[in-house]
Amino acid sequence: MSPSPYLVLQLSDLHLRADPGDSLASLRAAVEAVGALTDRPDALIVSGDLSDDGSERSYEQAAELLAELRLPTHVLPGNHDDRAAMRKVFGLAGAGDEPIDYSAELGPLRLVALDSTLPGEERGGLSAATLSWLDGELALEPSRPTLLALHHPPFVTALPAFDEICLSAVERSGLAAVLERHPQVRRVVCGHIHRTITAELAGRAVLAIPSTHRQARLDFRSEDFSLSADPAGFALHAWTGEELTSHVQPVDRISGADPAT
Repeated sequence: MSPSPYLVLQLSDLHLRADPGDSLASLRAAVEAVGALTDRPDALIVSGDLSDDGSERSYEQAAELLAELRLPTHVLPGNHDDRAAMRKVFGLAGAGDEPIDYSAELGPLRLVALDSTLPGEERGGLSAATLSWLDGELALEPSRPTLLALHHPPFVTALPAFDEICLSAVERSGLAAVLERHPQVRRVVCGHIHRTITAELAGRAVLAIPSTHRQARLDFRSEDFSLSADPAGFALHAWTGEELTSHVQPVDRISGADPAT
């Protein structure tokens, strides 16, 4: 029998508010679904928009529920998040509204979390300083298999409403140039668009995962956002020692709901 893979759980776009609502119930369902897995994850990353209103209470609610998973937890900000409040509740390094960029050990893997947020804006951004930090951080461990996480997708979705609020062509090109110098980056993961989308950047697979709350409709013509009845979900990234494989799991199916209803 092959040894069990190292499993990294990824949640995204929780959108909690100070006043508990359906997004808190959705996160609770996701946590319960993860708890029902046959294979226990080894670590957790949350790829942004933990909060919808930036309130300290919303982060406290997230921390309380995520603690039930009993996993090393690594969070990064999205466009709805407040860096200072997130720092305070999750004990992140840095001060106030400084960008939240860091690296962390994930067993045999290395996580590099990249802050792609622009305070007050929905779209993402990667400054020259941010890309320089990333280049230097990746250079520290060139032989360690690495997972790069950010909130905003570094690819074209072909969905007009979302392409307006992702990374620009210039920023995607800048990130690609960094990745080309660091082949140890095995996958790039993100959230923001509330859908499962796969793409490529500098020869690396990029995966955007669903929200634990509401999902976006697939519409290649509309300039506006609209919601779908698609299920919430999460991702599991499985490292076998040689390969990194990513799986997206709908929450309703794993929790026993009939997907036909």
